[in-house]
Order: sequence, then structure tokens, then C-alpha cells
Amino acid sequence: MKLRTLLSSCETRRPLVMGVLNVTPDSFSDGGRHDGLQAALTHARRLISDGADVLDIGGESTRPGSDPVSAEVEIARVVPVIEVLAREWDGVISIDTMKPEVARAAVRAGAHVWNDVSALTHSPDSVATAAELGCELILMHMRGDPKTMQDAPHYTDVVAEVCQHLSAQANAAMAAGVKREHIWLDPGIGFAKNLAHNLALSSNLRTLCDLGYPVLYAASRKRMIAEIDPVATDAGDRLGGTIALHLEGARQGAAMVRVHDVREMVQALKVQAALDGARQ
Repeated sequence: MKLRTLLSSCETRRPLVMGVLNVTPDSFSDGGRHDGLQAALTHARRLISDGADVLDIGGESTRPGSDPVSAEVEIARVVPVIEVLAREWDGVISIDTMKPEVARAAVRAGAHVWNDVSALTHSPDSVATAAELGCELILMHMRGDPKTMQDAPHYTDVVAEVCQHLSAQANAAMAAGVKREHIWLDPGIGFAKNLAHNLALSSNLRTLCDLGYPVLYAASRKRMIAEIDPVATDAGDRLGGTIALHLEGARQGAAMVRVHDVREMVQALKVQAALDGARQ
């Protein structure tokens, strides 16, 4: 349980920081910048130097409207990166994929965590594969698929419905043999959700945390920031909003945050932790 061990040993009592490494040509924020082994490794080493506790490596874009790629393409993109990082770094490596065959190849290459944006619903084999692999597992909420998920998303009570779905998926995973202590939850900010849904989940994250699983909060550079501040049309101009959202996530109990700007986020969380300590 590398994530849980890291969390319990974190010296500043801050959430863990997961750095985003997209080995893709078309991700919404940094598509193409880290596509290819050497570019990916250069960025991974920078994220590590900046203080990342976890690296989340993805070979398929899940931005709204994105087209899927085959498992073979995904594996070819991520496995060489994971193999090198697993040899030279003792931190936690996460594979960001919906596909069980990609998760299997990534864990074989050295990944420790399966971060599944479909919460094990993408494939009939996903639940059994999660149990087989025995690694830590992040279950994220999403309706539909990335291609269509933003087509008029609707909820009666988004907080309750997200909690119910993730709780059900966690129970399904445990019934198949996944250990409870291996499961993390993610509300899926920006996945089949509009601004009102994202704000409701972000401001009520404690409700998800109260289910008893550690929670990952991931809103880095997302469109909701530009919807609040229209000046931030470019994803790279959303650092302020990213920090604000993740500090609130931490305040509400998130155990880990997933961001592109690791150095700035680590610093912000350290300052927040110091202020909390002074209040005590």
C-alpha cells in the first residue's frame, strides 16, 4: 500500500501531490509536449524534482470530445516510460487508464496504482482485473465516455448520486476480492458535469470523504476555472484557480490532489498546513 504508507508518513500532514504526465499528442492542457519517451522522462524528472509524491501516467486523452485509442497504442506510449521510472525512482507510479489490459501491462512494468476514470465500468473484465492485480485503485466518477460526457449532463442531486455510484463500485470491487484499504475515490470534476455540478462537488467534498475511503481531488487547469474567470481561456493561465480549488479540496479532507503545476501546489499545501498548525 504505497499510497497509504506515503500519506501516513507525510511530514507536513498535507495531502499527497500527484503530478500529471500525459504521454499523448492531444490532452487538453499539454497535449504533445511530453509525447515520446525522452520528452516524457524529462518532464517526469522535473515533476519529481518539484516534489511530486506520485506520478500519474496516461497514454489516452480523456478530455471532453476526445477520441479513444487502442490498448496497443496506449501500452506502447506508457510502458517504456514506466519501466525507466520504476528503475530510477522509488516513488509511486500510477497508470491512468480505463482499459484492464493497459493496467495489467503497466503494473507488470512497475506501476503501483490503477487510476480508472471509468471506476471499473469500461470493460466487463475490469473488476476481475483489479482484484487480480492487487494494486491500489482509484475509482473516478464519470457518466458516458469522454467523447460524449459533456452532452447536457443532468443530475437531481449530484453530490448524492456521485457518492452512491462510487460507493457501489467500491463494493463491487471488494466483492471481487479488492481489499478495502486499496480503494481511493475521485468525484470526477469536469467529467460529465457542468459548472454547477463541479462547484457542488468541490464545496461538498467532505460528504465523499465521509464514506471512509481516501479521496483524490483533481481539478487542475480545468474548464470550470475559465467559466468562473473568462480571462483564463488558455489552460496554462489557470494556476490561480487550480491552487484555490485544491486548497479547498485539502481543507475538506482530500488525501491527494492531482495537478500539473507540482512545485506551486506543494508550496501552497505546505503553507496551508503551517497555518493549520499555528491555529492548533
